[in-house]
Amino acid sequence: MKYEIKPVGYVRKKEEKYFLEIKEEYIPALKGLDGFSHVNVLWWCHLNDSEEDRDKVILGHLYKKAPREMGVFSTRAPIRPNPIALTVVSVGNIDFDDGIINISPMDAEPDTPIIDVKPYQPSLDRVRNVSVPEWCTDWPEWYEDSANFDWRSQVNF
Repeated sequence: MKYEIKPVGYVRKKEEKYFLEIKEEYIPALKGLDGFSHVNVLWWCHLNDSEEDRDKVILGHLYKKAPREMGVFSTRAPIRPNPIALTVVSVGNIDFDDGIINISPMDAEPDTPIIDVKPYQPSLDRVRNVSVPEWCTDWPEWYEDSANFDWRSQVNF
């Protein structure tokens, strides 16, 4: 069976402002998105898409307090069997004519292919009783606090 993924748009950045540029044929898919404060953006880690990276299932010491080796499924690393990433972003203005969604900064490079955009829905995307391993318990509890968190103190870049 063959699977094909087509980008629906691209991450763009201009003067330190991020936006999603939706391809013309998918602009009608934005209908009804107004009113949602956040969206989930699924994107392709195109800068880490190689056969060598796709074959890696054990990764080295990514997080300073984490075990020395971790399985790729226990990380948010871009190196994966299928290099798909997920980021929640806040939505600013939406230009429904030109297919532009102004968003908060995200962890994707400009020109990154967008696979899909889905509205963030608390009843589906939020979990009340969450637990995480000891090595990341001091990470921010909320998305909004992540922007000011010192990630360099936690991650081995």
